[in-house]
Parts: sequence; C-alpha cells; structure tokens
Amino acid sequence: MKRLSLWLPIRSIAFLLVFVACAGILGKDLSEIGCWWSVIAVILNFLTIGLLVFFAKRNGQSFWQLINYQKGKTTWKQIVGVTLLVLVVGMSGMYLAGFLCYNNFLYAPPVMIAPIPKVLAIINVVLLPVTTTFAEDGLYLGCGVNQIKNKHAAIIVPAFYYALQHCFIPTLLDGKYIVYRFISFLPLTLILCWYYYRKRNPLPIMIGHALIDLATAAQIVATSFVPGLYQTMCGQ
Repeated sequence: MKRLSLWLPIRSIAFLLVFVACAGILGKDLSEIGCWWSVIAVILNFLTIGLLVFFAKRNGQSFWQLINYQKGKTTWKQIVGVTLLVLVVGMSGMYLAGFLCYNNFLYAPPVMIAPIPKVLAIINVVLLPVTTTFAEDGLYLGCGVNQIKNKHAAIIVPAFYYALQHCFIPTLLDGKYIVYRFISFLPLTLILCWYYYRKRNPLPIMIGHALIDLATAAQIVATSFVPGLYQTMCGQ
C-alpha cells in the first residue's frame, strides 16, 4: 500500500461510473439526474474518507498523519490568506473557462445550483462542505503531494486529477462542458498543491475549500426553498 498516489484517479472514475449507472437504471438522460450531484458527492465522499482511513492504517498512520495535520501550527492569518486565495483564484479560473469555452466570462452551469428535495438540501449544507474537503484534500494532498517524490510531479500530478474529477461532478457527456470544468479548477488545484507542497499544512486549505462548498450548498438550499428562484438565477 505504499504507492498511494496510484489511487488519485479513483474519484474521477467513481463519479463517471455512478452517474452513468444511475442514468441507465432510472432510464433517464444524464442531464436529467445532474441536479443530484451534491447528494452523490456526499455519498462518494464518505466512501473516499473510509478508503483513506484504511490506506492510512495499512501504512501504519492515522488519517491526520496521512495529511500531515499538526495541531497548533495554523494561524488565523494563514486561514484568511488561503481562503481569499481560494476565492480569487477559483473565481478567476471560472471566468477564464467561461470566456474560453462559452465566450461568456459570467457563465456557470445551471445544474450546479439546481433544486433538490428540501430535506436533502438542508442536510447537504453541513455534509457537503465537511465531507468534500476531507475526501478531496485527503486524497489529492495526502495520497498525492505527500507520496510523490519528484518536486514538480508532486504538484502537477495531484493537481491534474484534482481538477479532472470536477469534469464528472455532475457527469455530462459534452466535450465543451468537460473542458470548461477542467479549466475552471486547474489553476486553483495547482495553487493549492503548490502551497501544500511548501507548507505541508492542510488546515488553511481545508477551511477555505469548505467555505466555497458551503456557498454552493447554500445556493442549492435557496433554489430548493424559493419557487422560481432557480429560473431567475439562471437568467431564464
């Protein structure tokens, strides 16, 4: 179990297979089940976390040792700085991708904030941000950056797979959409992997990451509870 970096593609593969399987079982088009992406993400997040705990134990570590968490190492200045970095780079990547793929800086896939049953939307406000950061940062930082010896590969390889997984959340077999999602996240994942390689401190990244997902989950709650808001936010 020493080659943990070999597991980096697992989430991309899992999301692709789950969405295709669900669409086939339900007899629906992939676009019709895209609104369930946050629920599917939470389920796969728990499975990923379970695998990470298992991997860590097989290597004689705890999950916290896998991601190199050290209590008392993080300052508020670091948290605020990385959170702002996540916001600026993350939004910039989306603007760039929107312009390159759709000739629209403000483009955003409507499916990302599509309404779901209200109870699930409320549960997701807590579960989506928390489980996503433990699953994604645990995998791509702990099993990626921490396990790859070559300096440049330790940043580029995990960042590539970190961005790639978003191409399938949700899965839509549309080339332009897939490229858009990849370009949207690659600048941010490169920056996060680079920062982690230098500092080996996951907490600021995890907090900034969780806040971004919290904002998305809050939008899903809003569209799920307020009739007509989804159409308004999508410009329809």
